Amino acid sequence: MPIFKNLSANRAKVLAVIMGGGQGTRLFPLTKERSKPAVPLAGKYRLVDIPISNCINSDIKRVYLLTQFNSASLHRHISQSYKFDQFTNGFVEILAAEQTYDDTTWYQGTADAVRKNRVHFLSQDFDYALVLSGDQLYRMDYRQIINQHIETSADLTVATIPVPRSETHRFGIMQIDADRRITRFVEKPTDPAVQDSLKLPPEWYPRLGITGAEDLLLASMGIYVFNRDVMFELLDSNLTDFGKHIIPKAIHTHRSFSFVFQGYWEDIGTIRSFFDANLELTTELPRFNFFDMESPIFSRPRFLPGSKINGATVDHAVISDGCIINYAKISHSIIGIRSLVDRGSQLNRVVMLGSDFFESDASIMANEGNGIPRIGVGKNTVIENVIIDKNARIGDNCAISPAGKPEEVTDQRYYIRDGIVIIPKNAIIPHGTII
Repeated sequence: MPIFKNLSANRAKVLAVIMGGGQGTRLFPLTKERSKPAVPLAGKYRLVDIPISNCINSDIKRVYLLTQFNSASLHRHISQSYKFDQFTNGFVEILAAEQTYDDTTWYQGTADAVRKNRVHFLSQDFDYALVLSGDQLYRMDYRQIINQHIETSADLTVATIPVPRSETHRFGIMQIDADRRITRFVEKPTDPAVQDSLKLPPEWYPRLGITGAEDLLLASMGIYVFNRDVMFELLDSNLTDFGKHIIPKAIHTHRSFSFVFQGYWEDIGTIRSFFDANLELTTELPRFNFFDMESPIFSRPRFLPGSKINGATVDHAVISDGCIINYAKISHSIIGIRSLVDRGSQLNRVVMLGSDFFESDASIMANEGNGIPRIGVGKNTVIENVIIDKNARIGDNCAISPAGKPEEVTDQRYYIRDGIVIIPKNAIIPHGTII
């Protein structure tokens, strides 16, 4: 990663815009009752905490979050988490989709979402707009991309990341010249000849900070920097999406450059990517480090008690605040806030999102009288390769695993997506259930 001597980004006026996402169908059923940015992450965070924290750590304190679908929990999280003092002009403000007398349509895409909020952006004094996704896991100092944008006199800068040929079918691929100016864009290329034509020249690797010798191509990260006037000019059209429409057109009409990012980055767009990214955090040296206090990840302060581990065996796991683990075995798992795992149970490769509240004794007794388990995981239950959404009740003597089952299953009590069982939010799995 090149370090630019010109620190002009520290003086630049930057406005951040985080896209709240659409229906998030590939993350269903985690998005059944919440938007993608509101999906819990790493036991105690939400996906949206990542770009907001990156903004705060980059000294960008004016952030708009554009929302539309299943946004109630996201709105609640933002209002309870991010409050700047009254002596600065900093804010994290939600701009929800709305119908007006002039326009009764909802957001048709990322560019259309920004266009429909034009009046809010015009009211802000800024030189550069930083457009971000709300469902990615990475740590970036945005001042570096702003610095390069200014130094190259760019109209538009696209953050890119080198990916191997095997990954190109997932991304829009950029081709650049020796000055990092974007010369070509191809959406999700699969033709080997096209992939060959888009490869980065190996002799550029040292200059771009790339190590290794494998074939690499530059994938768009969905992170853009626009000059203020350029953004409004490009939005003066019927084009609805930045990645699909605005960017491919702009590289032929405006000075468009690539910022080559070298760190860890994961697009949390599917159940598999969500599951793998969470379990990666349980390794001894995860590629994304939540313990980096130079650039911390912020979230809602909940003031929960420390977790209690009573005679349990815990191996390579993340245990969040307010949990009680009783004589259970936890391995390679994420245990979310306020989780209960009772005696004799075994969890292996489980992402447990936790609970929104501590269940009262009266509620526990009333439910037990009706044969309903308490919130959490009961006694002598074995769970493997499973995502357990919030407030789920899993009874005693259950066994839950995707082993031997199809990749995709929809059941009244559970789902299987990408070969992973998902117990949905507020689900009830009775005692003795075998899945």
